[in-house]
Amino acid sequence: MGKSTLLKIPRTRLSYADEMLLVNGCPGVIGLAAVFSGEPPALDRVRARVAERWSGLERMHQVLDRPAGGARWTVPGPFDPSAHVAVTRAGLDELWATSVDGPLPGGLPPWRLYVVPGAAYGGDFALALVAQHTLLDGRSLATLMRALVDEPAAARAAARPAPFRPGLRAAGRELRTMTAVGQSVPLRPPGEARASVAVRELAAETVRSARRQPADGRGATLNELLVAAVAGALRARYGPVRDWRARDEPVYTAVPCDLRTRTNTTELGNTVTVVRVPLPVDVDGPVARLRACQAALATVPDRAAVHAGVLFPAAEAVRRTGPWVTRLLTGRGRHTCFAATATTALKWPGAADTFDGRRLVRTVGLPPLQRPGTASFALAQVGDAYTLTVVAHLRPDDAGRLADAVVTEFGTWARTTAPSVL
Repeated sequence: MGKSTLLKIPRTRLSYADEMLLVNGCPGVIGLAAVFSGEPPALDRVRARVAERWSGLERMHQVLDRPAGGARWTVPGPFDPSAHVAVTRAGLDELWATSVDGPLPGGLPPWRLYVVPGAAYGGDFALALVAQHTLLDGRSLATLMRALVDEPAAARAAARPAPFRPGLRAAGRELRTMTAVGQSVPLRPPGEARASVAVRELAAETVRSARRQPADGRGATLNELLVAAVAGALRARYGPVRDWRARDEPVYTAVPCDLRTRTNTTELGNTVTVVRVPLPVDVDGPVARLRACQAALATVPDRAAVHAGVLFPAAEAVRRTGPWVTRLLTGRGRHTCFAATATTALKWPGAADTFDGRRLVRTVGLPPLQRPGTASFALAQVGDAYTLTVVAHLRPDDAGRLADAVVTEFGTWARTTAPSVL
């Protein structure tokens, strides 16, 4: 089995986004599985494909070095596919459940690719990539998995509107929004928090019908539907926010925003920011909640531009004065009231990809486990296959209950738009 011949390079400093993820106090493992039909490929074949497609990617060779002077990325040598690619006896559900609650062991670049035999979610086997979020973001996982298919399509950046040029006033508004106090999901007693993971399939017709909401509007994006469904799921599971505690603060969700442009579409690492969006948990009715989420999410692109154009460059400059700056900047984000949930919608471009002739039928995400009192939601799409993954750090099995509640919200929208039968 060939190894890459990448030469050693000097240590490189962590980016601001890397460091925020490193010190947030969470396990920080994320994942993406591609489910295929057909017999699982031989392990040597998968290792050979990984060596061929990934060995030239510097990020896949990096190891976190944490000397007293601060963390750095270093490349001690080429990665060994035999150490990183393995067959797991566990099914995909079990692999996700055992991966989410602890960091990957040190000494090697913090990623692993598993061949997962056994039928699951409409397929016969899966290739499952897990990694420390410090090393790779969700877009990076998708880029890597797409690179493994038989004929990877050329990467294309999504069309974007004209760039917003933020000023100091916009930056001030965003800073106030970023630091506003929010609500945590109620935990009674707080010590009972447990990690749980749940995966649910959504029927394609249900999602298509839901996307026609609101009936008198432009329709809804997958991301808008997910955020609105999470608001409804929290209300169904825990009741209106006014009953959680005697405070008026809203519940926020963290919406990841990819900052890549047409010039760095396939860049690996953490080229992402997070924008806080209030969840309309106290708004009555699924359609009304969806309208509220559409209004809130419409502001996200301009707010993300503030992060990229003003806040990130300022933070990068200021934190060079010492590690205490990083601790100060991350203090707010460590509290569960900063974002009670995180919501991510992932779409695989195209639907006819194969691995050694085996057809791709579905993708299944693994969002990160956050601090107690939070839940993360990822909705993945390949063609007409929609898959929801919920990772909760709440009461035991709350992931399953929240996942079912999200599916119920989609069903309610679909029934609302379905034509009547006389």
